[in-house]
Amino acid sequence: SIDNHGTPLLPEVSDLAASADAVLFGAVGGPKWDDPSASVRPEDGLLELRTRLGVFANIRPVKVYPWLLDASSLKPSVIEGVDLVVVRELTGGLYYAQPKGRHETDQGWTAVDTMRYSEGELERILRVGFELAQGRRHKLTSVDKANVLECSRLWRQTANRLAPEYPDVELEHALVDSCTMHLIQRPVEFDVIVAENTFGDILSDETSVLAGSMGLLPSASLSGVPMPGRRTSGFYEPIHGTAPDIAGRDIANPIGSILSVALLLRYSLGLTEEAVGVEKAVDDVLSAGHRTVDISNAGASSVGTQELGKRITDALESSR
Repeated sequence: SIDNHGTPLLPEVSDLAASADAVLFGAVGGPKWDDPSASVRPEDGLLELRTRLGVFANIRPVKVYPWLLDASSLKPSVIEGVDLVVVRELTGGLYYAQPKGRHETDQGWTAVDTMRYSEGELERILRVGFELAQGRRHKLTSVDKANVLECSRLWRQTANRLAPEYPDVELEHALVDSCTMHLIQRPVEFDVIVAENTFGDILSDETSVLAGSMGLLPSASLSGVPMPGRRTSGFYEPIHGTAPDIAGRDIANPIGSILSVALLLRYSLGLTEEAVGVEKAVDDVLSAGHRTVDISNAGASSVGTQELGKRITDALESSR
């Protein structure tokens, strides 16, 4: 779109996405557009699309499969049993708040980014964390930097105010630097983690180490609080990038995209049974030893992108 039209997102594409119940997205970016001084970048279109769709909560589930314990660089004894979700605020904080920019002074260039949140913005993302924890193992880890940041102090205050509404959810607070360490040391202790934009961005990428490959992990960006019996529009994508170094080689892992479809079925279409079916098909194929090269080992069958996708589709069809 940038090459042909000079913009990363055409108005008609934005309108089409806004009229849909859900959007399934691939990936964006590449070395061709990596110049930091460029006035137009592919990521600008992604940020614009998220804003247009009104999505504010990014949900990234991370599950370590028993048969993929060897795929991670961490010890199997550390990651065995990991099943957690990272909830990231998407529309505020350093990535969006004003003032923002660079300007030249007599002393050289100066740059500024602003972290700004309203109590309402914090309440809605924290409610997503509480609601998800209520439907899982009833533990919510709220991540902040309340020892130094005013935004984090308001974040913690808001979390504490909401906690009595969810008496069956255990709320714990964690400073972001401490949380990054504990995610590697004892990840199995986490259930749902909720964090503001920048912290959540870093933590959710860190969790890919637990799973063994970024290619395994899906994500959902939602415009509403997910609650039982309630559907919400959303933007769904695997967490990996475009991986131009392996483009066209049929070795990319499709599971992150496939599991993103499962999230789409669950949150935007209300098709929980079908979502579980997709997740089980992935589970069955991995347990049978079929893997793409990024998660393969000596005892596994290494297959291509299309072949793994076909095996998962076949497993899904056979279970119907």
